[in-house]
Amino acid sequence: MTGARVLHGPNPAGEVVYADYVQDGERFELGQLLIEVLETPGHTDDHIAYVLYDTEYPDGAVGVFTGDALFVGDVGRTDFYPDRKEEVAGLLFDSLRKIALLGDQAIIYPAHGSGSVCGSSMAAREFSSIGHERRNNPRLQIDSRGEFIRVKVAENHYQPPYFRLMERLNLEGGTAVPRVSCPRILSLNELNDCKADHLVDVREPMAYAAGHLQGAMSLPVNMISAFAGWFISEGQRIVLIASDESELKSASEQLLRISLDNIIGGYVGVVSAAASGEEMLSIPMIGTHEIERRLKDVPSGWILLDVRDQDERTLAAIEGSWHIYVGHLNEQWKDLDKDMSYTLMCASGSRATVAAGWLASRGFKQLDVYLGSMGAWGSVRRHSG
Repeated sequence: MTGARVLHGPNPAGEVVYADYVQDGERFELGQLLIEVLETPGHTDDHIAYVLYDTEYPDGAVGVFTGDALFVGDVGRTDFYPDRKEEVAGLLFDSLRKIALLGDQAIIYPAHGSGSVCGSSMAAREFSSIGHERRNNPRLQIDSRGEFIRVKVAENHYQPPYFRLMERLNLEGGTAVPRVSCPRILSLNELNDCKADHLVDVREPMAYAAGHLQGAMSLPVNMISAFAGWFISEGQRIVLIASDESELKSASEQLLRISLDNIIGGYVGVVSAAASGEEMLSIPMIGTHEIERRLKDVPSGWILLDVRDQDERTLAAIEGSWHIYVGHLNEQWKDLDKDMSYTLMCASGSRATVAAGWLASRGFKQLDVYLGSMGAWGSVRRHSG
């Protein structure tokens, strides 16, 4: 949109056709600011950080844009090169030491925050400092290179199908994001006739569970970046269902950022649709006592389905539950019997609602969600014990 020069790290996986390569130590001046390139391989071979200096304050770096090397509370994943997993984990260890040498005063600005698939322990804050992370980030506190490699190699991460699209666009470039991100508002008749590949309800999970349009999946705005890439493919036609136009605009922006941009319209009239007689579906919420009752005398054809990631389940799981990671339901729903009853659970109930919504959009009828999920399970167990 602006014609700005784009800079890219060395050693990419292919030719980056839209950018110029930079190397360690290159500097760029913007007024009294100075930006220096810091090569930080590990997450990827071409990963770089940008160190920010203020020439009016020469005593060290003001900040550093750490990309996917160092997050608030976590560090980057290193599973993209399975044949070199120990090597790249070691490279990240070295890169983190380079970043730490910038000094405790430097503010870190990472590329991702809480909810990103690039790390499982990120805090819900947009910035931190090197000093704070040295004292509080568990991965940054590992002093032994060998121990760091062992810990990183043992991690479990998931790669949504969207990653293939992202990798291609990172080399080829993409079209500019539209200046107006809010999609055209559809009437109920237009919604029913739109022939979309996905009706995506972006309202809060409880609103979706209380009442949603037939065929709609649940994907709250704050979960789009983490899960849209599992369920929506490049070019598929999307209609967004929201509480209001502001929510519609936010959801559209999230999808445009990951190039799932074939948004043909938006609808904001769920309550009025219900009032006009449109058929609405709901997903019941159940509590811990009902889960305990069912586990004590398991109903015929009932399954408690845990959709958390494998690391969470390793720490704690409910005996007798099944496990399918929420993202893997994008294909594994085909292996499930629609005549069975499923209770979806996660850590709190949010991802479980996403999972239940996906199954509902695929035609599953006998669904409910364990509200509170493992959080509630652990709390009740502590108080009863």
